[in-house]
Amino acid sequence: MGSEGDDSSPSDYDWNTDDELEVFGIPPSDPTISSQESCEDSVGESSASCSSAKHSKLIHLFVGMGFSRETVIKAIDENGRDNEEDIMEALLTLTAEKPLTVEKDEALSVLVNMGYPFEEALTAIDKCGPKAHISELADFISASQLEKGLHSPQESPNNKHDASDYTHEKPCQPSGEYYLHTSKKVKLGLGIFNEASQVISRKFPREVANKPYFYFENVALAPKGVWKTISRFLYEIEPEYVDSKYFCAATRKRGYIHNLPTHNRSPLLPIPPLTIQEAFPTTKKWWPSWDRRTKLNCLLTRVAPGPVTERIRKLLEKFGDEPPLHVQENVLVEIRKWNLVWVGKNKLAPLEPDEYEMLLGFPRDHTRGGGVTRTERYKSLGNAFQVNTVAYHLSVLKGRFPNGINVLSLFSGIGGAEVALHRLGMMLKNVVSVEIAEVNRNIIRSWWEQTNQRGNLIEVEDVQKVSSNELSQWITKFGGFDLIIGGSPCNNISGSNRVSRHGLEGEQSSLFYEYFRIVEAVMEIQRDELL
Repeated sequence: MGSEGDDSSPSDYDWNTDDELEVFGIPPSDPTISSQESCEDSVGESSASCSSAKHSKLIHLFVGMGFSRETVIKAIDENGRDNEEDIMEALLTLTAEKPLTVEKDEALSVLVNMGYPFEEALTAIDKCGPKAHISELADFISASQLEKGLHSPQESPNNKHDASDYTHEKPCQPSGEYYLHTSKKVKLGLGIFNEASQVISRKFPREVANKPYFYFENVALAPKGVWKTISRFLYEIEPEYVDSKYFCAATRKRGYIHNLPTHNRSPLLPIPPLTIQEAFPTTKKWWPSWDRRTKLNCLLTRVAPGPVTERIRKLLEKFGDEPPLHVQENVLVEIRKWNLVWVGKNKLAPLEPDEYEMLLGFPRDHTRGGGVTRTERYKSLGNAFQVNTVAYHLSVLKGRFPNGINVLSLFSGIGGAEVALHRLGMMLKNVVSVEIAEVNRNIIRSWWEQTNQRGNLIEVEDVQKVSSNELSQWITKFGGFDLIIGGSPCNNISGSNRVSRHGLEGEQSSLFYEYFRIVEAVMEIQRDELL
């Protein structure tokens, strides 16, 4: 996404919104890939240079699968660079012989190289133990940063979305006391339907106490101070943290800031399966006793390559029904990392796109057809709202708009908010959908037509080009927006990004300020129209 005069195109940005740190504990991208692509495109490059780039790409590929860099280099040296299957075979053999854990000094070094402060890395190792996997240690640190971040300031972004351009002259003052349930582990938020927890009452600043309602989502495990900054801009409303494992069979830790009521929430019915075995009953027959998972990890934008499951099958066949404990541990690392399920004896498989749709609360085939590739389906779904979670929050609006609701949907993705409102039985009277990816816009449009929506769908590509004049025209035409909903890109705040995890200073995640700009503009225009 680029502003006028910027040569950037939508394809220049990676719009991933998964919290892959929980699974991988490593950066999802590496400069070595671009050097490889450059090498292939340039006829003048020497063969030695291309060979070096290929070596780097192989290292990145297998480290991205969770193998240690040292083990990957050893396997490549022993098997050469031209046979990825032999390298994978060697890696699985090596890791079967030795659990995928590191001793204290090595773990400390890895965490520090990933960008974590020395003291925080040391604390994580002391709390989790030196045998803990890197992803567990990184998750512990991120959770600690999250807790501290709620009370720590963050420097203002230093880019085109300068925080000073949006700062209020003075902080908004709540009209009364504001209470929020928080806990050391991201868990319940303001009350979950299937958990015994007290629903917390809230009071808001006068300027946001009524509609338009707004609802903002992003990854919970953000760098220190990020949620504090987001809260400061969004009228000093503190985030509600929710793990979608309470609404489906997969975890998905997210933070939400909104001015919605919290009483009388209700879940979508029927309640979806809440465990792996309930969601995929045919897998139970093949599930070994030593795989005790009941929940899947966060659904990612990518799935395991075929060689991973094939090599695990061959490895397990060597040991019969009860592989040694260290083999079990290493296989479980791969299983959790890739969200694999058992589909036969010693046979694992990644989730299918339609299974993603079911877990996320979308209708079957929501992303299928219309020229959408399998890879695009995974990417779009991995970036989507978990519909049941969002619908639970939005359920308080059901009786408030009997004649239909006007929605401004920012960073719409594949229409998670629209699907949630539709499943709640609310008529979508007018929806302005702002989404950069053409494939996602096509998915929303197709769903709109197939569900026979009677309202108006207005599609906009670039959130940065939504002007106050356009907003004013829509507000006049519709009679105002009732709900502004969206989640800006988390590229630079996601725990998986150790390359450019610059928080709200990052090029993509700074688009949060566009969300705030638009919310502020709508609030002001609609306030003026009431005078």
